[in-house]
Amino acid sequence: MENKQLTKAQTIALRNKYIGKNCELFFKHDPLKIVRGEGQYLYDQDGRKYLDCINNVAHVGHCHPKVVKAGVEQMQALNTNSRFLHDNLVVCAEKLISKMPEQLSVCFFVNSGSEANDLALRLARQHTGNSDVITLDHAYHGHLTSTINISPYKLNLPGAPEKPDYVHVAPVPDTYRGKLRADEHFDEDLGELYALEVKKIIDEEVIGKRGQKMCAYYAESLQSCGGQIIMPPNYLRNVYNYVREAGGVCIADEVQVGFGRAGTHYWAFQIDGPDVIPDIVTVGKPMGNGHPVAAVITTEEIAHSFAATGIQYFNTYGGNPVSCAISIAVMDVIDEENLMENARVVGDYLLAEAKKLKELYPDMIGDVRGIGLFIGIELISNSNTKAPATEEAKQLVNRMKDEEGILLSTDGPDANVIKLKPPMVFNIANANRFLKSFKKIILELRDQRMM
Repeated sequence: MENKQLTKAQTIALRNKYIGKNCELFFKHDPLKIVRGEGQYLYDQDGRKYLDCINNVAHVGHCHPKVVKAGVEQMQALNTNSRFLHDNLVVCAEKLISKMPEQLSVCFFVNSGSEANDLALRLARQHTGNSDVITLDHAYHGHLTSTINISPYKLNLPGAPEKPDYVHVAPVPDTYRGKLRADEHFDEDLGELYALEVKKIIDEEVIGKRGQKMCAYYAESLQSCGGQIIMPPNYLRNVYNYVREAGGVCIADEVQVGFGRAGTHYWAFQIDGPDVIPDIVTVGKPMGNGHPVAAVITTEEIAHSFAATGIQYFNTYGGNPVSCAISIAVMDVIDEENLMENARVVGDYLLAEAKKLKELYPDMIGDVRGIGLFIGIELISNSNTKAPATEEAKQLVNRMKDEEGILLSTDGPDANVIKLKPPMVFNIANANRFLKSFKKIILELRDQRMM
């Protein structure tokens, strides 16, 4: 007997009864009940169609037929743990490593980005013998205890756990509204200036006060939760040098931004140049197009240090045949449908048009930044002070959903950055639809402000 679909009210009532209260929903004033997805679109229980501008998990599009087929066919044949030999595990690892610089050649499969980041920390500690970690302000690396400890995005909130002594927070390299701003340092290398902030922490805090060497520098290659931050040129290159000189390793969190989203490169850490190579990379979310799968990729040297403990590493579901079949299909689709190039072309267009809106409405739009299909539009209430327009950003997101059928969200420490991270099949027509609706509501909010 088939289960009868609940009404939206019934679903909300059961969620309120059985689900933890801090498990939040999008659009709390009127949450969506989504029952179907296809490509860059989502459909609610009444059949209303929404343009999805935020779902970076459905990387190659919601319910991509090739990805679904790969998962179904493998599930019908076998799903078991990785202590048995299976071709999918090694084929997936080979394909994943083929996308990496040659030094990154060993894979560990896990189930989520949080778990990948936890394992990366474990690898770093074992390899270096050190514990001190530098993370970026507003960074988010996962919901495990170990990863919350290096996630100021959570640690900065009231009620959060206390930051451990071994964790050090460097300023996010935000050149618009951060500690060091482009409009105050016209002819200076902001990448180097922000990198020197990391070196200062190493010299004064890690070595000076604690008498330690570095374990790891941990950063998203493009910071997402912190407000769609694009690292300034030369930042990662210089930071990686400083960290390695102090005995540490460099970890690139690509859980949000990997697999071609940057448009110009498969991995966002590559944007700063071919010589910028982390020691450990974590991947997740887009790897499974919605299926829970993630991985850690590292060097032979670090993998050897981890194996030298003699402690077996085993993950019940990590690298199972179904997860690996799905991941192989995702990477195939990215290549076959030229989705990285699509991200570049559509992203360049969207970024250019959004910057035109910024020039037209500088009292509303403070900054437009991005690369590929990773774009942030920062709303402000005062062009001189750059004060965040948090409430107007919230209104815009809700109105775009209710009036235009377009799904957006906000991020950044002041929740005033409109973020766009759509499925990679997002096209020029979708971009134009977004731009038209966004301009309409920005103008109305501007008029409302002036009343």
